[in-house]
Amino acid sequence: MLDVARHFFGVDEVKRFIELIAPYRLNRLHLHLADDQGWRIEIKSWPRLAEIGGRTAVGSGTGGFYTQADFAELVSYAAARSIMVVPEIEMPGHVNAGLVAYPELAPKDYVATPYTGTDVGFSSLDVASERTYEFVDDVVREVAALTPGAWFHIGCDETTATDPDGFVRFVERVSEIVRRHGKQPIGWEEIARARLAPGSIVQHWKDPALAAAAVAQGARIIMSPASKTYLDMKYDPSTELGLEWAGHISLRDAYDWDPATLVPGVSEGDVLGVEAALWSETLETFDDVEFMAFPRLAALAEVGATPQSDRNWEDFRSRLAEETRIRTDPS
Repeated sequence: MLDVARHFFGVDEVKRFIELIAPYRLNRLHLHLADDQGWRIEIKSWPRLAEIGGRTAVGSGTGGFYTQADFAELVSYAAARSIMVVPEIEMPGHVNAGLVAYPELAPKDYVATPYTGTDVGFSSLDVASERTYEFVDDVVREVAALTPGAWFHIGCDETTATDPDGFVRFVERVSEIVRRHGKQPIGWEEIARARLAPGSIVQHWKDPALAAAAVAQGARIIMSPASKTYLDMKYDPSTELGLEWAGHISLRDAYDWDPATLVPGVSEGDVLGVEAALWSETLETFDDVEFMAFPRLAALAEVGATPQSDRNWEDFRSRLAEETRIRTDPS
């Protein structure tokens, strides 16, 4: 997952990222397209989302957005390298940029102003308003039409500004909207608080109890535990970029864990796949992206592709060292 909402990365930069991940046989690129700090994809029926909501980024970062033609180009470029793009439109929280563009979507008394900080949990769609569901339907319809893949990510994490009962109703209703437009909804693990349809997909990132609750409802799990797969975490205390709320993630930390045994109540048969998440609060340039992603992404690619019984840290470390030597000195 690449977060293009907190800091925006243009078409050429995302293509470069696709080129970097393709050799590791990663088969999905989850793009986090909307958050409090920026809305990054053109929606023709709601044009101010990109035109106004796309202007800002964290700090003094430059905003931006993908036209629908841009996004279709990225989808095609990735597909040519056996990578399927999974779009995420974060909702009902993390929506301040969208609310700046369309204040009528906000709950009563919420005043949306452009936000360039990094706090979370303060914004929400008005989940009791029918206009909100008209908006969601239009956004899902337009984005789904640009992506031949089977999935549409609806976000749904860190929704402390949303009424809990309203959140449950929102998840169930929006999931049905996504299915009506021919896609399988994916949500962060908080959607396990709602009633999940058979075959639901839930992305575990923090709370093992929610992941287990999702499995108990028959869901499959994407394993993205923050302490192992969040590539925005510092390597160690000396790392200049990154955050520390989930701890530090060294190369060995990223490699030496088993998705099939990490969470009680989630077995190997429940795990759909492993996903590394690269949030961009502190990543202003593409060089920053590369520094935080590699070499840990290589470790996580092997975690996802290779049974625990066939993995060995010392063997991986020696192969990685040889690969690095060849890349830096191909002679």
